[in-house]
Amino acid sequence: MSDSQDKYVSFQNVQKSYDGDSLVVKGFNLDIKKGEFVTMLGPSGSGKTTCLMMLAGFETPTSGEIYIDGQPVNRIAPHKRNIGMMFQNYALFPHMTVVENLAYPLQFRKMSKSDIETKVKRALDMVELTGFETRRPGFLSGGQQQRVALARALVFEPSLVLMDEPLGALDKHLREQMQYEIKHIHARTGVTVVYVTHDQTEALTMSDRIAVFNHGIVQQLDTPQALYERPSNSFVANFIGETNALTGELVGFDGANCIVDVDGHKLISTAVTIAEKGAQAMISVRPERMVLNPEENSTCNNIIQGKVEERIYHGDHVRLRISAMQKNEFILKVPNSETNAGLKEGEGVRLGWSSSDARALDLV
Repeated sequence: MSDSQDKYVSFQNVQKSYDGDSLVVKGFNLDIKKGEFVTMLGPSGSGKTTCLMMLAGFETPTSGEIYIDGQPVNRIAPHKRNIGMMFQNYALFPHMTVVENLAYPLQFRKMSKSDIETKVKRALDMVELTGFETRRPGFLSGGQQQRVALARALVFEPSLVLMDEPLGALDKHLREQMQYEIKHIHARTGVTVVYVTHDQTEALTMSDRIAVFNHGIVQQLDTPQALYERPSNSFVANFIGETNALTGELVGFDGANCIVDVDGHKLISTAVTIAEKGAQAMISVRPERMVLNPEENSTCNNIIQGKVEERIYHGDHVRLRISAMQKNEFILKVPNSETNAGLKEGEGVRLGWSSSDARALDLV
């Protein structure tokens, strides 16, 4: 792959301050490959939307440079960047029909009438809205309006599409449906997508890579699987998905593993970012990695006693809240089997997990 493809979009030492004092974005570096789907994920105020707005041209970096296809764009107007945009509020023209909404960006670019008709038809087919050409947005459902907004962002065949919380206004079922729609359309078109959301499930479902933001700094940039299975610090472990977080003191090392004292219990974990004895560490173990009443010959080298405090039926699995180790509570997700179906609140159980499924991380 060529260098330009490796850096189709590039943020280089980008910083942003609105008041000249505090930085909303701090020393941001990110290279995005051509055709890649990258999500900027983080809580409100973490800097992710500001980065998207700088890429779009609606905000200007305080320092640093942004490149698109090798060209610096800090001083290029938004409408000259060949970028498609999709927002949470759809931003459709209410007085225009679906066809007129889709034709508008093509007319703005002074395309011929025949080219406009061809591209509009192709965009309608892409989002499966053929037959809705003459309807106005007010006569479409929320999901249909979102499809029109997506088609409008793609209709002029931009090299880059930016999406800012585009599914936030939809209900759960529609949101999940549109996640798959956008993912499939991205696969078919090969367009480069930069997506902003605070929804972890959305990011994990759709992205090639995810940049996890907190306080204007990228905490980790990685694939969805790596972020979930191998978080690099306590913020990422807590923010991506659900985890059992145990805080204690690092008391020793054993090869690639370390031993952390949590309320008098010596727990063995994979040493990730812990450097020295005496440091405070967080052990992260995903709920589905914990084993209920492990067999004697299991791979669990951490086993503790606990009591079932709550049992919640979720159809395909049972969610258990278990108290153990004095003040700690654990969440387990176990299969909805005949054995687990018989568990009762107040029942004593054993919990086990392997050190390979536990990550000892610096506290951030």
